[in-house]
Formats: sequence, structure tokens, C-alpha cells
Amino acid sequence: MNGKDLINIGIYGAIYFVIMMAVAMLGMIPIFLPLLAVIVPILGGIPFMLFLTRVKKPGMIFILTMIMGVMMLLTGMGPWPLLTCALAGLGAELCMKSGNYQDAKKAVLSYGIFSMWIFGNYLPLFTDYEGYFAQRADYGQAYIDAVSRLMPLWMAPVLLIACFVCGIIGGLIGRKLLKKHFEKAGLA
Repeated sequence: MNGKDLINIGIYGAIYFVIMMAVAMLGMIPIFLPLLAVIVPILGGIPFMLFLTRVKKPGMIFILTMIMGVMMLLTGMGPWPLLTCALAGLGAELCMKSGNYQDAKKAVLSYGIFSMWIFGNYLPLFTDYEGYFAQRADYGQAYIDAVSRLMPLWMAPVLLIACFVCGIIGGLIGRKLLKKHFEKAGLA
């Protein structure tokens, strides 16, 4: 990996992180909290697919994913996103490598796998219910009650599957826009 590769990782990581944080602000409204597993993968598919046009070497996807985990740690989401980032990043990296970093179908599948890192943000809600809401006591009891009703334990696998499926959808949208607009502009 050279400096240009690291710059690409940084640029696309920043773009993806800004999109994710903008959407995450919607989580202040309880009904949008579970929808983050839908909205972030769909919107993030565009910059991720553009990023994949720059990926030609092993490790770039994994590094990008771990940057997301570190950013989540720094923004107070705890260590769970680091774990899910490591697993999702490794899976996405292996998927792209199996297509020699050239296969469009593997790129879409890779983004679906990559998107599963988002589930790490939900894990504290399902593994440490009391601690999760203790950190959000300032949001008020009405918020806590609404989120409790929206996020029963059975939602955990639903959210994980939603991250993957919406990642596939976001990847397909990203590929289509990439082909239609970015290739014409000479960016891809």
C-alpha cells in the first residue's frame, strides 16, 4: 500500500462517516433508531462503490472499516462497533479478494457484508439494556420508553439482516450511479 491508497481510504472514510453521522442524528427521534440499519447502508452505497474503484490492494477495505469502528468508539458508542467492524471488514475484504478486486457482483456483496458493522452500534442496547439507557438518561423517560417498545430483543437479528440486505440495495444503487454518472465524468 502506498500514500495514495491511504489518502483514498481517508477521503472515502470521511465521506462515509459524514453521511453516517448525518443520518445518525435522526436516531434522536425514536422511530428512526431502528431505521438507521436501513438508511445508512443505502446512502453509503454510493461512496463505497466509488471507493471500490480505487481499491486494488488487500487491506484497504479492512482499514476503512476499522476507521469506522474507531470513530464510533471516539463518539461514545463503546467497543462493540470495533468488534463488528473487524468481522465485517475481514468478510468484505475476503469477498472482494475472491473476485480479484474486479468483480462487480462481489463488490455489491462486499458492501452488504461491510454494512453489517453498523449492527455493533445496536449491540449495547441488547447486551446491556440498563447501561445503554443510563447513558441516555438526559434524553428523557419518554424517549427511553419509546425505544424500549421499538427495540425488543427479537429485533437484534432483524437489524443485522437489515444491515446486510440494505447494504446489497445500497451497493446496487451505487453501482448503477457509478456506471451512469461517475464513469461518464471520468471519476470511476
